[in-house]
Amino acid sequence: MSAPTGNAVFLLLLAACCAATLACDPNGAKFGYVGSVGPDHWGALSPNFTECALGTNQSPIDIATAAAVYNPALQPLHRDYTVANGTLVDNVVNIALRFDAGGGNVTVDWKPYRLKQMHWHSPSEHTINGQRFPVELHMVHASDDGNVTVVAMLYRFGRPDPFLAQLQEKLAALYAEGCDAEKGVLVPAGVVSLWPLRLRWHMYYRYVGSFTTPPCTENVVWSILAQVREMSVDQAAALTAPLEQDYRRNNRPTQPMNGRVVQVYRTAAP
Repeated sequence: MSAPTGNAVFLLLLAACCAATLACDPNGAKFGYVGSVGPDHWGALSPNFTECALGTNQSPIDIATAAAVYNPALQPLHRDYTVANGTLVDNVVNIALRFDAGGGNVTVDWKPYRLKQMHWHSPSEHTINGQRFPVELHMVHASDDGNVTVVAMLYRFGRPDPFLAQLQEKLAALYAEGCDAEKGVLVPAGVVSLWPLRLRWHMYYRYVGSFTTPPCTENVVWSILAQVREMSVDQAAALTAPLEQDYRRNNRPTQPMNGRVVQVYRTAAP
C-alpha cells in the first residue's frame, strides 16, 4: 500500500487524534493494548486499521546502534519553541497536551513543521539495542502541506523533569475530573513554557515509519533523540494515573525493519 502524502496525511493525523479520544475509529472499532483489541489484532479491528497489519514501514522499532549509519547530510533539528497555550486531554489510550494554536516549530531538512500536540507512552515504544525505557514522549508536528514529523524523547527515572513540573497540578485535576466525567475530558493547562524542551540535541536517530496507534498511517518522519532524559517516578505515575488499568501500559511492540536503515545525526566535532 502506497503511503499517503500531502493533505491526505494531515487529515489522517487529525482523524487519528479524534479516534484516539474514543480509543476507536469513526465506525466504533475499539482498540487497546491487551486481549482481543491489543496490537496483534489492530489490523483486523476495522477497515481503517489495515495498515497496522499490512504496512511495511511501521513504528516503533528497535534502534540497533551498530547498524545505524551516520549521514553527514542530516541537518540539526532547529527548534522554535517558546510558550504556548495548552490543553491536557485524556485520550483513553494516553495523556496528551494539545496546542490548538500551535506550540512553535521544528525545522526538519529545511522544512518547518508546527507542533500540534505531545503525548506520552509508558513504557517506551522505541528501544535502543533492545533496551526499553520507562517513558517516551512523542511531539507531533505537521507541515503546511500536510506531512508529519515526530520528535521522540526517551526518559529514565531520576531527577524531576522541569517541563512536566509545570503540569503537576493540571495532571492532578485531570485525574480528579476523570473519576467523574466521560473519557475525553479536557483540562486547560494555561500558558506552558516549552523552553525545557529546547535543550541542545547533539545526536538523534532518523527513520521513516508510521503512527504507533491505529490507523498506523505511514510516511511519518521520526527523529529519536539519543540523549535519554530524566523524570521522577511520581511524574511518570501522574501521566498514567488518569488512564484505566488496561491503558497504563500503552506501548506498541517494536515492528520489523523490512530493510529500512536508521540514520544518525551528530554535532560536528569542534
